[in-house]
Amino acid sequence: MSEISIDFRSDTVTRPSAGMREAMAQAAVGDDVFGDDPTIAALEARVADLMGKAAGLYLPSGTQSNLAALLSHCARGEEYIAGQQAHCYKYEAGGAAVLGSIQPQPVETLPDGTMALEAIRAAIKPDDMHFARTRLLALENTIGGKVLPSEFVTAATGLVREHGLSTHLDGARIFNAAVASGVAARDLAAPFDSVSVCLSKGLGAPVGSVLAGAPEFIARARRWRKMLGGGMRQAGIIAAAGLYALEHNVARLADDHARARRLAEGLAAYPAIAVEMPQTNIVFVHVDTSVAEAFSAHLAAEGIMITGRYGEQRWVTHLDISDADIDRALAVVGAFFAR
Repeated sequence: MSEISIDFRSDTVTRPSAGMREAMAQAAVGDDVFGDDPTIAALEARVADLMGKAAGLYLPSGTQSNLAALLSHCARGEEYIAGQQAHCYKYEAGGAAVLGSIQPQPVETLPDGTMALEAIRAAIKPDDMHFARTRLLALENTIGGKVLPSEFVTAATGLVREHGLSTHLDGARIFNAAVASGVAARDLAAPFDSVSVCLSKGLGAPVGSVLAGAPEFIARARRWRKMLGGGMRQAGIIAAAGLYALEHNVARLADDHARARRLAEGLAAYPAIAVEMPQTNIVFVHVDTSVAEAFSAHLAAEGIMITGRYGEQRWVTHLDISDADIDRALAVVGAFFAR
C-alpha cells in the first residue's frame, strides 16, 4: 500500500485551509436558536443575497436542508416530483416519506440530467381524492456533475407553475454550475421558490448548507430545522468557514473543472476505460469488466482513493487535488496498463 494517498472520492473530503481556520477561530458567536449568532446571520444574509432571495437559514447538512425545504413546501399526503437520480429522492434515505409522509414521484432522469417535459406533466396529479396532491418540482444543479440546460429549467418550472406547483432547487453545487456556465448563481436560482446551497463540497467548508427563499418559507423551515435537531448554538465558529469559502473559493472552482478534464482525457487514452467527459469536477468512467477488479485493487494499493464498484467509477476533483496529484494518478493508471 502506498504511503501517499490522493482522495478522489468526493469534494466533501476537503480540509479547511489555514486562512479558513483563522476565520473560524476569530468568529463572533452567540446562541443561534435564540437568533443571537452574528456570524450565522451574516452567512444567511450573504447566501440569500447571492441567490437573489430574501432570507436564508443555516443547517448542518445538505440532506437536512433539502428535507426542511420539502417539509416546508409539502404537507402530509402530498407529493413532490424529482428525477430518479436526484439526490433528494435517491440519496437522502427517504427522509421526506419517513419523516414528513410526503410521497416522492420520481421521473426518469435523462442522460443530460433533465427530465422529459411530458413526463413531468404526466406526473402532476389531477385534483381527485384518489391521488396525493402534487405540490412541488425539485430539480438539482449540477446533477451528476452536469449543468442543467437553462432552456429545460425555464420550461420545466414554467410548466409546473401553470399547475400551481412550487419549485425547489438542490443547488448543492450551484457555484460549480455558475462557474462552468458563466451564468451568475442568482440567475440559476431565479426560477425557483427555494434553493439549498452546500458549503462543504467544492467550496471547502467543513460543514453546513444554507436554504434560501421567501421570509415566510424560511420561517416554516426554521421550525422544521428545530424539530429535525438542526438548531445549533455557537455555530458561528463553523458558519465563519462558509463566509470564508464564499469569499475565497468560488472562482477557483474553475481549477477543479480544468483538472477533471485533464484527468478524463488522460484516462480516455486507454481502450479499457470509457470516460464521460466532465462539464465540472466529476468524472464518471466505466472500466472493462475483464480488468475492472484488478484495476480497482491497483488504484487502492497505490493510494488512489475513488468511489464505485463493478467497473463503474467516480473521480472527483476539489481544492485538495493539485496538478501534481493528477500527474501521479495518471502515472499510476499508466503503470497498470503497461504491465
